[in-house]
Amino acid sequence: MEKLPAQMTVVAISKPGGPEVLVPETRPVPQPGPDEILIKVEAAGVNRPDVSQRAGSYPPPPGASDLPGLEVAGEVVAIGSNAKKHKLGDKVMSLVAGGGYAQYCIAQDAQAMSVPSSYSITEAGATPETLMTVWHNVFERGALKPGETLLVHGGSSGIGTMAIQLAKAWGSKVIVTVGSQDKADACLKLGADRAINYKTEDFVAAVKAATSGAGANVILDMVGGEYIERNYEAAAVDGRIVQIAFLGSPKATVNFTRLMVKRLTHTGSTLRPRSNADKAAMVAAIEAKVMTFLHQGRIKPVIDSTFPLQNAADAHRRMETSEHVGKIVLLA
Repeated sequence: MEKLPAQMTVVAISKPGGPEVLVPETRPVPQPGPDEILIKVEAAGVNRPDVSQRAGSYPPPPGASDLPGLEVAGEVVAIGSNAKKHKLGDKVMSLVAGGGYAQYCIAQDAQAMSVPSSYSITEAGATPETLMTVWHNVFERGALKPGETLLVHGGSSGIGTMAIQLAKAWGSKVIVTVGSQDKADACLKLGADRAINYKTEDFVAAVKAATSGAGANVILDMVGGEYIERNYEAAAVDGRIVQIAFLGSPKATVNFTRLMVKRLTHTGSTLRPRSNADKAAMVAAIEAKVMTFLHQGRIKPVIDSTFPLQNAADAHRRMETSEHVGKIVLLA
């Protein structure tokens, strides 16, 4: 292994604000703790929570790096005393609680996964956060089963494009909502059974039509607001609605009678604040039940665009246009 440098380039948040507050700076290369590994970052995914953190509305959890970046891929270059899962030189991808916008990043050994044989390092850097979010919310919390129908709001997002592929590999039907014909076409190409343009169609009526009146068994929602009550209308009897974000309002006026009459379950989660043990358990489940699909190339992140690490501000500008399809990735 090459000798590690003492300093590295990172992209920090100089103050809460727009993309322009993301600025390169020099910091010491971190050292892994007992259960950690140090990854020489080659690719880092850009996610909505990074944008929220930059704006000042999503602070990192206690003990996490103040740098944005929730997923990375690269080479293991240092290992903590208790880290047994990976070895020096391994190519890994990992969820991290922060610090991904850097040339080197600390990760929990148990949360890192070997880069799938069919993946490029760019694809690997775009995978852990969306894969773990979809797995936990759609399959563990939403309990999607083969033959059931999944409705995904934001079908062309990084999470949406991952959810389409994973649900189809699972043998489920997938309906998505999108905001343009180009996004609809992209989702259909990925395997979605129906793509609804929410600007020109009523998604409740469209979902009912696509399911012979039954509705969706699982709904993955990152919008909130007025969608909450409409999700209750679009859901099947015994349906499960899983809330993962609020691009709209976190508040809504809802007729909860439907919750009772349809025996609905409305749940939700966030990933970043979860304990290391929780995240390690998700990774173990993914490695046991899903990783074969990744090695086969049946499930891959859709890469919208890549930017050099130093140009993270441009990556955030791209994300804030909401024109992207799939993932935006920084290359270190």
